[in-house]
Order: sequence, then structure tokens, then C-alpha cells
Amino acid sequence: MVKTYADLYLDARKAMLPTDGMYAANMARELVCAASGKTPEQFIADRNLYASEEICAKTESFVRRHLAGEPVAYILGEWDFYDMTLTVTPAVLIPRDDTMAVTDLAIKKALFLPENPRVLDLCTGSGCIGLAIARRVHDAKLTLADVSAEALKVAKKNVNDLKLGGRCSCVRVDARQKAAPFLGKFDLIVSNPPYVTTAEFERLDPSVRDYEPRLALDGGADGLDFYRAIVQNFTDAIRPGGFLALEFGMGQADAVCAILKRADYEIVELREDNSGITRAVLARHGQREEKAPDEE
Repeated sequence: MVKTYADLYLDARKAMLPTDGMYAANMARELVCAASGKTPEQFIADRNLYASEEICAKTESFVRRHLAGEPVAYILGEWDFYDMTLTVTPAVLIPRDDTMAVTDLAIKKALFLPENPRVLDLCTGSGCIGLAIARRVHDAKLTLADVSAEALKVAKKNVNDLKLGGRCSCVRVDARQKAAPFLGKFDLIVSNPPYVTTAEFERLDPSVRDYEPRLALDGGADGLDFYRAIVQNFTDAIRPGGFLALEFGMGQADAVCAILKRADYEIVELREDNSGITRAVLARHGQREEKAPDEE
């Protein structure tokens, strides 16, 4: 049955009100716009027009998928992060506000690195951290790395959509293996690795556990497998005096800092997220090599 856009929106909002509460209105508008291809402004202007049967059916399908637990980001196929609209699929984590803490740390440091710094975004997923750095540090050269070929397809699309192909490359790399020599040396490595414990993973909300990639979430028995692996395998890929920036889970700050300190890293800064939870660390390894007099 065809409906006006206003009725389509009101029906979607009513269906989602029990689960989404105060967010149901915004969610309903997002889904109607996605199904119809309209901007929010066009939706408002056309609210009294009749939507086609196809658009009605598509909106109702989107609502059913959301009510079944599928994250809206995957239904829409995109999500906003750090003033970017990024493609997301079930092959990558949905970018979250938590990740802004490590992104802020990395950007702040990258802005004051030597000219044309090389930055590695390890476990890149959608590429959200690396692309945010590239957009704000205009001379930075970014390598976006992930073990998942499907995740790299998403990252490559985001690189192309943001027209950053000249400074961003995507490579398949496993953080659990020794860094390959072809990667070279980096001034900064940044990572949001898996940090949920295996036991915690089973208790995650179904919208996360059943839809987002386990590969990007499960950090092993204590949630720290990837931190130990990154320090062991990628410290040699950091230039002397270079930096490592890591996101971690709530309550993991001391354990992650201990791993870094045992590997002779100096803790430079810890950063809280918007909820006041310590979420990220910036650490330095060794001292930067001084140039010889004839290199000045």
C-alpha cells in the first residue's frame, strides 16, 4: 500500500519507539531518506507526496531489519566519523565516538612530526583513523593496513571517495606477524586493535556480537593479545624516537601501559573519551636520530 512520506515516517517511528525511545524519530527519518534517496531537506519538502510502492516496501524492510537487531549503519551502508561520511559494511567495525580519543592523539602528534611523516593505521577496518589523519595533516603519507581483504575493500573505497589516493595506500598486513620489510619505517603507528575478551564477546549486545566482525573485536582471553603482538612485531617498524598510539577498552589503561613500558616505551599522554573514560595512549620509543653535520 502506498503512503505519503509523512505517513511512512510516522509508521516507522511508531514501530521503533519501544526499542529506540527518544532516538526513534531520527532513526525513522534516516531510514526513509535512505530508502527513497532523498536528503532530509527533500524529505521535509515532499512529506505530503506519495511514495512509490518500492520505496514503501524498502522502508518497511529497513525497519524490520533494524528491529531484528541489525545496526542502522549497516542498513544505511555508511556512517559519519570525524566530519567524514564513510562506507561501512559488516566486514568492518562501525566507527564510534570512543575512537575519537586515539584519533585526536594521533592527529595532535602528527601535526608536529617532521615534514612528510609516514603514518601506519594498523587494523584499519574502514580506514576511519588513518583517513581522519590524512585530512588534517596535509603532508602525511598514510598506510592503511588490515588482515581482512574484505575490510581493505571498504578502506580503499573510502580512500577513493575522499580523494586521498595520492597520500593513502592500503595493504594487507597481519598485526600478529612480524612487520614485513617492504613496509619500511614509520614516524607514527596508530591502532584500534581488538580488545574485547573472549568471554566478554559472548556477552556483547546482539547488535554487536551477531553483526560486527568478531575478527575486529575478540582480543583473546585477557583482551590484550593484539597489544603484545603489535609491540613485539611492529616496534622495529617505528623510526628511532617515533610514536605508537593505541586505543583500548575501559579499565585496560594500566595493563596496556605496562606492556609498553616493558618494551622500553615512554608514556607520553593518556586521553579520555567524551564520557571521561581513559581510552587511548601515546607512547614514544627511543630517541630520534640526530642528523650528522653534513646532513643539515
